[in-house]
Parts: sequence; structure tokens; C-alpha cells
Amino acid sequence: MSDRGVFFETFERLIREHGITIDRPRGTSHPRFPSLIYPIDYGFINGTQSQDGEGIDVFEGDGKGVGVVGIICSIDTVNGDSEVKVLYNCTEENIQTALKMMNNGPMRGILVRR
Repeated sequence: MSDRGVFFETFERLIREHGITIDRPRGTSHPRFPSLIYPIDYGFINGTQSQDGEGIDVFEGDGKGVGVVGIICSIDTVNGDSEVKVLYNCTEENIQTALKMMNNGPMRGILVRR
């Protein structure tokens, strides 16, 4: 398996072993920025830690059973940080929706497909 394959399989393993918590369901607003509405379920991989000290972020879409389809590498100029957002069970429409959300206001993101 290629390095890229191992990279994405590691996210699959983390999700299988730890599960996901959706703490910002589709249609809810961001806790600090109420005008920002999540267009797709958003949460984190349980038992993990990202650069911000919280769990690794996950967008969970409508493509049940497709697994990890990519990541969005993001930069937030307000928080002055960068993160990885895992795209899990996402359809192409879900991917584009998440990418649009991550390229809004002070945030910028790029898509890395599996």
C-alpha cells in the first residue's frame, strides 16, 4: 500500500476503533459565530487530539459506507491555526459543501482526495 493509502487507512482505523461524535449537526449554528450554519454534520473522532487540542475534526456526509474520501487542510486567520478536517461518508455534493464552508470569511481550505 502506498504512503497515501496508509495515511487514509489510518483515519479509517481511528474511526473504527474510537467512533465519531457529531457535536454540530447539520442546520445548527457555530457556538461562537451564530451566523455560521453547518450545512453538513460536523464533529470529531473520539479519543484523538488535533493541533487545537480538541479531537480530529470530521465532516460526516450522506454516502453511508463509503468511508474516508479525503481531507480538507484548513487555515483560520482569526485563530491563527491550521487543521485537518476528515471527510467521512461524503458524497461529491457533501465534499463541495464542506469545501465551500471552509473557504468562507477568514478560513481557507484545500481538498486532498483519497
